[in-house]
Amino acid sequence: MKVSRRVFLKSGGVAMIGMSTIPAFLQRAVAATPMPNKKKLIVLFQRGAADGLNIVVPFGEENYYRIRPTIAIPQPGRGGEDAAVDLDGFFGLHPALAPLGPLFQKGQLAVVHAAGSPDPTRSHFDAQDFMESGTPGLRSTEDGWLNRAIHGAPEQNATPFRAVAMGANLPLTLRGQAPAIALPNVQQFRVFSQSPVIEGGFEALYAQTVDEVLHGTGTETFEAIDMLRKADPARFQPENGADYPQSKVGQTLRQVAQLIKADIGMEVSFVDTGGWDNHVNEGGAQGQLANLLRDLGKGLAAFHQDLGDRMENVVVVTMSEFGRTAHENGDRGTDHGHANCMFVLGGPVQGGKVYGKWPGLGPDQLNEGRDLRLTTDFRSVLGEILTVHLGSGDMQTVFPGYDNSPAKFPRLLKV
Repeated sequence: MKVSRRVFLKSGGVAMIGMSTIPAFLQRAVAATPMPNKKKLIVLFQRGAADGLNIVVPFGEENYYRIRPTIAIPQPGRGGEDAAVDLDGFFGLHPALAPLGPLFQKGQLAVVHAAGSPDPTRSHFDAQDFMESGTPGLRSTEDGWLNRAIHGAPEQNATPFRAVAMGANLPLTLRGQAPAIALPNVQQFRVFSQSPVIEGGFEALYAQTVDEVLHGTGTETFEAIDMLRKADPARFQPENGADYPQSKVGQTLRQVAQLIKADIGMEVSFVDTGGWDNHVNEGGAQGQLANLLRDLGKGLAAFHQDLGDRMENVVVVTMSEFGRTAHENGDRGTDHGHANCMFVLGGPVQGGKVYGKWPGLGPDQLNEGRDLRLTTDFRSVLGEILTVHLGSGDMQTVFPGYDNSPAKFPRLLKV
């Protein structure tokens, strides 16, 4: 059966998962000589709509405590260990994110508040697709903004690991014309196709296809396996006293650091974290949100510490499909909202600042009378990172229909 490269790539690319031995036919592949791009971008997606108002707390806003009488985070100095970690006298981090406080003070961490997608949907699935495609409100987009970014900046001698999703499935963000790989674990792996039209597996496909373009894709896949085996990223242990949490996000960030240290040409990586749709179980300084933030804060801090000087070439950006309601509900929880906050971490970051125009939480300042109002489009944040950090070119191709001129950039990266 002949399968075009377009169909293969559109179906989701390639994934690698656990396997103790590598078939002989795969071992015959010859790995390419890596010439990696030194700049790295890590995108961390918080699925479920994280509560930005309790992640980066506007403790200087009187209305915050009025509309969240039971789940608000106490002001610095007024709640002991449950108090917010002061950032700038107005905003503070949730106490579970205390490990990130020193990074903010050292200028390695920036916050963008009241940020997100301008689309008003409160559907998790639609909002996630809109943010991953980079085309809010447009359901017909089949590829992702990150894939379009790397496709628009071809790299000679790029390795198969230029774009890696940490997980069993390729997310929409990395689907498209540029090759991308899903990698759940760096220690053990095998290859399978995510396309239902290639049920015979890669070995049968490689042997049978007469499509020269797809034949090349198969060869690259085998090269990726051989390259990963030879590089053995798992041999790299945490450095500089870094201690990753045993949580999924902590161990995933550890593996991203291993791929960076292995120097096999990874330029962009996508990390998924779930569980952020807490509703009644959110809590305040303690609860489900605090547990998630504790793992996230420890994981990001360990990642930064582990990479040391390598962080000068790394940017990490976090995003979530939308925020939560500004008012807590009758069950002392929150519902689906609108604007949120984003973290940008790394050596190239002009940190130590909360970016974005704060809209306020007064009755006449809220979106639809219930949510934090959006003042920074997430595409401006990503556009600056892609342009300034990765050197990407045409933002109109990456974010079609959006005026992403440099004049709109938040100016959160060093130039």
